[in-house]
Amino acid sequence: MFVFQWVWFIVLLPLPLLLQRFWRYSPENTTQYPYIKLITLKRAQQAFNQSNKLSTSTNQRLRMRLLWLCWLGLVLALMQPQLIEKHVTIQQTGYDLLLAVDLSGSMDNADFFLPTGERINRLQAVKTVLKPFIEKRTGDRIGLILFANQAYLQAPLTLDNLAVADMLARAEIGMAGRDTAIGDAIGLAVKKLRERPAESRVLILLTDGDNNAGILEPQQAATLAKQYDIRVYTVGVGSQENATNSGFNAKSLQEIASSTQGKYYPASDLQALSKVYTDIDTTLHKTTAESRLYLQRTLLYQYPLGLAMLALFGLQGLRLRTE
Repeated sequence: MFVFQWVWFIVLLPLPLLLQRFWRYSPENTTQYPYIKLITLKRAQQAFNQSNKLSTSTNQRLRMRLLWLCWLGLVLALMQPQLIEKHVTIQQTGYDLLLAVDLSGSMDNADFFLPTGERINRLQAVKTVLKPFIEKRTGDRIGLILFANQAYLQAPLTLDNLAVADMLARAEIGMAGRDTAIGDAIGLAVKKLRERPAESRVLILLTDGDNNAGILEPQQAATLAKQYDIRVYTVGVGSQENATNSGFNAKSLQEIASSTQGKYYPASDLQALSKVYTDIDTTLHKTTAESRLYLQRTLLYQYPLGLAMLALFGLQGLRLRTE
């Protein structure tokens, strides 16, 4: 479909005619100087330069046509012609998934081991397992919340799962504080998910501690999540031996998950953490999200602008020829 974005610019088209009509050259304001009328010269011109007169008249008409063509091209370019292709309707099958990752100081405890025997901390273990989980989420909108003393939206819901994985890889312990604001993290997730389709709202909360910071209590936040039909899957990260030292509260995470029709997963080692995401991947059922309309616009202003430039070149060539 061919349209003009600024169609009202067409009112500029008759502007030269209006200027010619209301702003004519008046000889009354010019100074009259005496001159000698050379009748002989005039007759000579009439006798021998009839062809020049015709040529001058033709050049004048051509000049006016080129001027009008130039003006037409400029006005059409200002109107921004564009070609709009057929609307494309896309329905995404998936769900809106927010990941809330704890960056408190206790996540620095190195109680996970890689298959090679190398010891890593809890955040590194989460990154190791969460990266392939994110990359497999084709068709799902994924967002990332990082929290400690406060909760921050690091990545909004997006289909670009590779960008979310990259932002998670750049997360560092302490960048949001040293304490744990679980309630604020859930509250922020509710704020971002409540406008999404009801059956596709999911929050995965990963933490190794109890709520000891923030404004919102975890149970209050869980009540809000239930009100907006947001399922919360909680993952308790850390070995059972260090649970007491880290202030880990498994009961609170279980209550949050059960009250929102989610599920609680204890993850005491890297293998258990991998099974957590495998279970979540098979438990969640994808739903059809809202339709999206795309408009493919192709700008065409360069063509009338090029026409105006050609007219200008023609005027210059005509001037050089008559000199």
